[in-house]
Amino acid sequence: MVMTERPADQAPVQTRPDTSDDTARIPLAERLQRRIGAAADERRTNGQAPRESRRILPPPPPEQVAAREAEQARQAAAEREAEQARQAAAQREAEQARQAEQARQAVTPVPTAPPAVPVPAPQPATAAPVRTGAATTRRTSKAAQAPRRARLRLSRIDPWSVMKVSFLLSIAFGIVTVVSVFMIWSVLNAAGVWTSINNTVSDTVSSGTNASTFNIEDYLGLSRVLGFTMLVAVIDVVLITAIATLGAFLYNMASSLLGGIEVTLSEDQA
Repeated sequence: MVMTERPADQAPVQTRPDTSDDTARIPLAERLQRRIGAAADERRTNGQAPRESRRILPPPPPEQVAAREAEQARQAAAEREAEQARQAAAQREAEQARQAEQARQAVTPVPTAPPAVPVPAPQPATAAPVRTGAATTRRTSKAAQAPRRARLRLSRIDPWSVMKVSFLLSIAFGIVTVVSVFMIWSVLNAAGVWTSINNTVSDTVSSGTNASTFNIEDYLGLSRVLGFTMLVAVIDVVLITAIATLGAFLYNMASSLLGGIEVTLSEDQA
Protein backbone atom coordinates (compact mmCIF):
# COMPACT_ATOMS: atom_id res chain seq x y z
CA MET A 1 0.00 0.00 0.00
CA VAL A 2 1.46 3.39 -1.13
CA MET A 3 1.00 6.32 1.24
CA THR A 4 0.91 9.83 -0.33
CA GLU A 5 1.72 12.87 1.61
CA ARG A 6 -0.90 15.61 1.63
CA PRO A 7 0.31 19.07 0.62
CA ALA A 8 0.34 21.71 3.31
CA ASP A 9 -1.77 24.16 1.34
CA GLN A 10 -4.61 21.70 0.82
CA ALA A 11 -7.75 22.27 2.95
CA PRO A 12 -8.27 19.79 5.65
CA VAL A 13 -10.74 17.05 4.89
CA GLN A 14 -13.85 17.25 7.00
CA THR A 15 -14.70 13.97 8.49
CA ARG A 16 -18.29 12.86 8.98
CA PRO A 17 -19.13 12.37 12.56
CA ASP A 18 -19.61 8.81 13.54
CA THR A 19 -23.28 8.43 14.31
CA SER A 20 -23.51 4.78 13.58
CA ASP A 21 -24.39 3.99 17.11
CA ASP A 22 -27.18 6.63 17.33
CA THR A 23 -28.55 5.79 13.88
CA ALA A 24 -28.61 2.11 14.59
CA ARG A 25 -30.69 2.81 17.66
CA ILE A 26 -33.41 4.79 15.76
CA PRO A 27 -36.00 2.69 13.85
CA LEU A 28 -36.17 2.96 10.10
CA ALA A 29 -39.69 4.41 10.06
CA GLU A 30 -38.74 7.18 12.50
CA ARG A 31 -35.69 8.06 10.44
CA LEU A 32 -37.81 8.27 7.30
CA GLN A 33 -40.31 10.42 9.12
CA ARG A 34 -37.55 12.74 10.28
CA ARG A 35 -36.19 13.08 6.77
CA ILE A 36 -39.66 13.82 5.35
CA GLY A 37 -40.26 16.39 8.10
CA ALA A 38 -36.89 18.04 7.45
CA ALA A 39 -37.62 18.23 3.69
CA ALA A 40 -41.01 19.77 4.37
CA ASP A 41 -39.48 22.35 6.72
CA GLU A 42 -36.92 23.20 4.12
CA ARG A 43 -39.56 23.70 1.41
CA ARG A 44 -41.66 25.80 3.76
CA THR A 45 -38.62 27.94 4.52
CA ASN A 46 -37.91 28.38 0.82
CA GLY A 47 -41.54 29.41 0.17
CA GLN A 48 -42.58 26.21 -1.54
CA ALA A 49 -45.73 24.43 -0.58
CA PRO A 50 -45.06 21.00 0.86
CA ARG A 51 -46.20 18.14 -1.26
CA GLU A 52 -48.47 15.59 0.26
CA SER A 53 -46.77 12.44 1.10
CA ARG A 54 -48.25 9.55 -0.75
CA ARG A 55 -47.51 6.37 1.01
CA ILE A 56 -48.69 3.06 -0.40
CA LEU A 57 -50.29 1.12 2.43
CA PRO A 58 -50.37 -2.67 2.34
CA PRO A 59 -53.76 -4.24 1.51
CA PRO A 60 -55.90 -5.18 4.54
CA PRO A 61 -56.20 -8.86 5.44
CA PRO A 62 -59.07 -10.90 3.87
CA GLU A 63 -60.75 -11.40 7.27
CA GLN A 64 -61.03 -7.65 7.77
CA VAL A 65 -62.38 -7.21 4.22
CA ALA A 66 -64.96 -9.96 4.77
CA ALA A 67 -66.00 -8.47 8.13
CA ARG A 68 -66.33 -5.02 6.55
CA GLU A 69 -68.47 -6.40 3.70
CA ALA A 70 -70.66 -8.34 6.17
CA GLU A 71 -71.14 -5.19 8.24
CA GLN A 72 -72.09 -3.23 5.13
CA ALA A 73 -74.53 -5.99 4.11
CA ARG A 74 -76.11 -5.93 7.57
CA GLN A 75 -76.46 -2.18 7.46
CA ALA A 76 -78.04 -2.37 3.99
CA ALA A 77 -80.46 -5.10 5.17
CA ALA A 78 -81.37 -3.04 8.25
CA GLU A 79 -81.99 0.01 6.06
CA ARG A 80 -84.19 -2.04 3.71
CA GLU A 81 -86.19 -3.46 6.64
CA ALA A 82 -86.63 0.01 8.10
CA GLU A 83 -87.80 1.30 4.70
CA GLN A 84 -90.26 -1.60 4.37
CA ALA A 85 -91.56 -0.96 7.90
CA ARG A 86 -92.05 2.74 7.07
CA GLN A 87 -93.89 1.82 3.86
CA ALA A 88 -96.12 -0.69 5.74
CA ALA A 89 -96.90 1.90 8.41
CA ALA A 90 -97.75 4.45 5.73
CA GLN A 91 -100.03 1.94 4.01
CA ARG A 92 -101.76 1.12 7.31
CA GLU A 93 -102.29 4.79 8.05
CA ALA A 94 -103.69 5.32 4.56
CA GLU A 95 -106.03 2.33 4.97
CA GLN A 96 -107.23 3.55 8.37
CA ALA A 97 -107.83 7.01 6.96
CA ARG A 98 -109.77 5.52 4.05
CA GLN A 99 -111.90 3.39 6.40
CA ALA A 100 -112.56 6.39 8.63
CA GLU A 101 -113.60 8.41 5.59
CA GLN A 102 -115.93 5.63 4.45
CA ALA A 103 -117.46 5.36 7.95
CA ARG A 104 -117.95 9.13 8.08
CA GLN A 105 -119.59 9.08 4.67
CA ALA A 106 -121.82 6.17 5.75
CA VAL A 107 -122.90 8.00 8.92
CA THR A 108 -123.36 11.40 7.30
CA PRO A 109 -126.53 11.37 5.20
CA VAL A 110 -125.86 12.26 1.63
CA PRO A 111 -128.41 14.75 0.36
CA THR A 112 -130.20 13.29 -2.55
CA ALA A 113 -132.23 15.09 -5.11
CA PRO A 114 -135.97 14.64 -4.86
CA PRO A 115 -137.27 11.96 -7.18
CA ALA A 116 -138.46 13.25 -10.47
CA VAL A 117 -142.19 13.05 -10.85
CA PRO A 118 -142.96 11.55 -14.24
CA VAL A 119 -145.40 13.48 -16.29
CA PRO A 120 -148.14 11.14 -17.42
CA ALA A 121 -148.71 11.01 -21.11
CA PRO A 122 -152.11 12.08 -22.33
CA GLN A 123 -154.43 9.07 -22.46
CA PRO A 124 -157.48 8.67 -24.60
CA ALA A 125 -160.77 9.47 -23.01
CA THR A 126 -161.90 5.81 -23.05
CA ALA A 127 -158.68 4.38 -21.56
CA ALA A 128 -158.67 3.38 -17.87
CA PRO A 129 -156.14 5.13 -15.57
CA VAL A 130 -152.92 3.20 -15.04
CA ARG A 131 -151.96 2.78 -11.34
CA THR A 132 -148.33 1.77 -11.49
CA GLY A 133 -147.22 3.58 -8.31
CA ALA A 134 -149.67 1.77 -6.03
CA ALA A 135 -148.84 -1.64 -7.52
CA THR A 136 -145.10 -1.03 -7.11
CA THR A 137 -145.58 0.08 -3.50
CA ARG A 138 -147.69 -3.02 -2.78
CA ARG A 139 -145.11 -5.34 -4.30
CA THR A 140 -142.32 -3.63 -2.35
CA SER A 141 -144.21 -3.92 0.95
CA LYS A 142 -144.90 -7.62 0.31
CA ALA A 143 -141.24 -8.24 -0.48
CA ALA A 144 -140.21 -6.37 2.67
CA GLN A 145 -142.65 -8.35 4.82
CA ALA A 146 -141.56 -11.74 3.49
CA PRO A 147 -140.11 -13.85 6.34
CA ARG A 148 -136.43 -14.61 6.22
CA ARG A 149 -135.35 -18.23 6.02
CA ALA A 150 -132.11 -19.96 6.88
CA ARG A 151 -131.05 -23.51 6.07
CA LEU A 152 -128.98 -25.07 8.84
CA ARG A 153 -127.38 -28.46 9.21
CA LEU A 154 -127.34 -30.41 12.49
CA SER A 155 -123.85 -31.87 12.18
CA ARG A 156 -123.08 -33.07 15.74
CA ILE A 157 -124.80 -33.80 19.06
CA ASP A 158 -122.86 -33.76 22.30
CA PRO A 159 -123.29 -37.21 23.95
CA TRP A 160 -122.60 -35.85 27.46
CA SER A 161 -125.40 -33.26 27.24
CA VAL A 162 -127.73 -35.89 25.76
CA MET A 163 -126.98 -38.23 28.67
CA LYS A 164 -127.70 -35.56 31.28
CA VAL A 165 -130.95 -34.46 29.66
CA SER A 166 -132.15 -38.02 29.06
CA PHE A 167 -131.36 -39.00 32.67
CA LEU A 168 -133.36 -36.08 34.02
CA LEU A 169 -136.30 -36.75 31.70
CA SER A 170 -136.32 -40.48 32.51
CA ILE A 171 -136.46 -39.71 36.25
CA ALA A 172 -139.39 -37.38 35.62
CA PHE A 173 -141.07 -40.08 33.50
CA GLY A 174 -140.59 -42.63 36.32
CA ILE A 175 -142.14 -40.31 38.91
CA VAL A 176 -145.09 -39.62 36.62
CA THR A 177 -145.54 -43.37 36.07
CA VAL A 178 -145.60 -44.15 39.81
CA VAL A 179 -148.06 -41.31 40.54
CA SER A 180 -150.31 -42.38 37.65
CA VAL A 181 -150.42 -46.02 38.81
CA PHE A 182 -151.24 -44.92 42.36
CA MET A 183 -154.08 -42.70 41.16
CA ILE A 184 -155.52 -45.40 38.90
CA TRP A 185 -155.40 -47.99 41.71
CA SER A 186 -157.08 -45.52 44.10
CA VAL A 187 -159.85 -44.76 41.60
CA LEU A 188 -160.51 -48.45 41.00
CA ASN A 189 -160.59 -49.14 44.73
CA ALA A 190 -162.96 -46.23 45.36
CA ALA A 191 -165.23 -47.44 42.56
CA GLY A 192 -165.49 -50.89 44.20
CA VAL A 193 -163.88 -52.77 41.36
CA TRP A 194 -161.79 -54.98 43.64
CA THR A 195 -164.88 -55.86 45.76
CA SER A 196 -166.89 -56.70 42.67
CA ILE A 197 -164.11 -58.98 41.40
CA ASN A 198 -163.93 -60.72 44.77
CA ASN A 199 -167.71 -61.28 44.84
CA THR A 200 -167.76 -62.57 41.29
CA VAL A 201 -164.95 -65.04 41.95
CA SER A 202 -166.58 -66.17 45.23
CA ASP A 203 -169.94 -66.77 43.57
CA THR A 204 -168.30 -68.72 40.78
CA VAL A 205 -165.95 -70.88 42.84
CA SER A 206 -167.87 -71.40 46.12
CA SER A 207 -170.56 -74.04 46.56
CA GLY A 208 -173.18 -74.68 49.22
CA THR A 209 -170.74 -76.13 51.77
CA ASN A 210 -167.51 -74.55 50.48
CA ALA A 211 -166.96 -70.79 50.95
CA SER A 212 -164.34 -69.10 48.73
CA THR A 213 -161.57 -67.14 50.44
CA PHE A 214 -160.27 -65.48 47.25
CA ASN A 215 -159.12 -61.81 47.60
CA ILE A 216 -157.70 -60.05 44.60
CA GLU A 217 -155.87 -57.50 46.80
CA ASP A 218 -153.53 -60.31 47.86
CA TYR A 219 -152.20 -60.27 44.27
CA LEU A 220 -152.88 -56.66 43.20
CA GLY A 221 -152.46 -54.85 46.49
CA LEU A 222 -151.28 -51.26 46.63
CA SER A 223 -147.85 -52.13 48.05
CA ARG A 224 -147.22 -54.80 45.43
CA VAL A 225 -148.38 -52.62 42.55
CA LEU A 226 -146.34 -49.61 43.65
CA GLY A 227 -143.24 -51.75 44.27
CA PHE A 228 -143.45 -53.29 40.81
CA THR A 229 -144.04 -49.84 39.28
CA MET A 230 -140.96 -48.40 41.01
CA LEU A 231 -138.84 -51.29 39.77
CA VAL A 232 -140.04 -50.70 36.24
CA ALA A 233 -139.35 -46.94 36.59
CA VAL A 234 -135.75 -47.56 37.71
CA ILE A 235 -135.16 -49.93 34.78
CA ASP A 236 -136.66 -47.33 32.45
CA VAL A 237 -134.28 -44.63 33.79
CA VAL A 238 -131.24 -46.80 33.05
CA LEU A 239 -132.48 -47.96 29.65
CA ILE A 240 -133.62 -44.54 28.42
CA THR A 241 -130.34 -42.86 29.46
CA ALA A 242 -128.22 -45.54 27.80
CA ILE A 243 -130.29 -45.64 24.61
CA ALA A 244 -130.26 -41.84 24.25
CA THR A 245 -126.48 -41.63 24.74
CA LEU A 246 -125.88 -44.48 22.29
CA GLY A 247 -128.20 -42.78 19.81
CA ALA A 248 -126.13 -39.56 20.06
CA PHE A 249 -122.95 -41.51 19.24
CA LEU A 250 -124.61 -43.24 16.30
CA TYR A 251 -125.96 -39.94 14.97
CA ASN A 252 -122.50 -38.35 15.11
CA MET A 253 -121.05 -41.28 13.16
CA ALA A 254 -123.78 -41.05 10.53
CA SER A 255 -123.43 -37.27 10.35
CA SER A 256 -119.69 -37.52 9.68
CA LEU A 257 -120.50 -39.74 6.68
CA LEU A 258 -123.68 -38.13 5.31
CA GLY A 259 -123.54 -34.57 6.61
CA GLY A 260 -126.34 -34.56 9.16
CA ILE A 261 -129.96 -33.41 9.11
CA GLU A 262 -130.83 -30.18 7.29
CA VAL A 263 -133.23 -27.83 9.04
CA THR A 264 -134.89 -24.76 7.49
CA LEU A 265 -135.70 -21.97 9.94
CA SER A 266 -137.95 -19.01 9.14
CA GLU A 267 -138.48 -15.76 10.98
CA ASP A 268 -141.73 -15.27 12.84
CA GLN A 269 -143.46 -12.14 11.56
CA ALA A 270 -146.05 -12.05 14.32
